[in-house]
Amino acid sequence: LTLDGPTLAAIFQGHISRWDDPAIKKLNPGVALPGRAITVVHRSDGSGTTFVFASYLARVSNDWKNNIGADTAIDWPTGVGAKGNEGVAGNVAQLAGAIGYVEYAYAKQNHLAHAKMINKAGQTVQPTVETFKAAAASVDWGQAEKNAYYVLFVDSPGAQSWPITATTFALMYKNPPDAKATQDALKFFQW
Repeated sequence: LTLDGPTLAAIFQGHISRWDDPAIKKLNPGVALPGRAITVVHRSDGSGTTFVFASYLARVSNDWKNNIGADTAIDWPTGVGAKGNEGVAGNVAQLAGAIGYVEYAYAKQNHLAHAKMINKAGQTVQPTVETFKAAAASVDWGQAEKNAYYVLFVDSPGAQSWPITATTFALMYKNPPDAKATQDALKFFQW
């Protein structure tokens, strides 16, 4: 199945509620799509995964940006909430017609099918280490370092870029019990 950002946003808003919707059919010519209801599965807890996913949807859909926005916790207009990536993965695996978002490792571990996405360059890509690297290639890492390594690179340019890619967040104690170990870890991240 192939999706694009605006269609994905419409699904997670509940505007597209069936797999045989004309918008999905248009992106998948020749594919026999079931007349089944779509069950959206989302995080019920706050998370960086939600922040990255919602940031992507806000970047590609003005309707999402203006009505829902991007944050670690979202007031979801539709769907079933589940705790953690493992909860979303479990629900997607068990519910017929479900769609959700999880980190790549959870999709792989749970043998979940994934959608191909049409990226900013108009190319259809799959989530792979290579497409994640392609998305990361356009990042200004010097600017990221100035912002405490915080950078989002959703909807990155490049023919091979996976559109929903982000760094992993590492949290450190403000007042660590072992200051030297913390400094060593920060030096590692800087390296």
